[in-house]
Amino acid sequence: MHIGELSRRTGVNTHQLRYYEAQGLLEPARGTNGYREYASDAVVKVRQIRNLLGAGLSTQDIASLLPCVLGEAPDFVDCPEMLTLMRTRRQRLDAQIETLAHSREALRDYMDRTKNQATSDRPWDEVGALQPGS
Repeated sequence: MHIGELSRRTGVNTHQLRYYEAQGLLEPARGTNGYREYASDAVVKVRQIRNLLGAGLSTQDIASLLPCVLGEAPDFVDCPEMLTLMRTRRQRLDAQIETLAHSREALRDYMDRTKNQATSDRPWDEVGALQPGS
């Protein structure tokens, strides 16, 4: 099938499919006309890629995991490096979540202090407009 058909069948735009190819995740053949020609199993592979991206894995992570992947869900065969890679990625996600939570709390504190100061010191409302009668 050509790239347009793969895009239609997977819901993934052609630009993304070309990106997956550049990352080594998809390997289409080339017809004599130079067009990409995908095997029928490319639909499953694209769905695997999308599911793994949805789990927060990078395309580099996915490239190393694809030999261990079966089915669309995907399911995994026993590959020793797979669990190590996933644990490492989960640790990075946990650290990012912690950093984001800290940032959210800091912003909340700044907003509360600014709001409290604005209502006691200045005649401004929450969006910065001058309050009536000021």
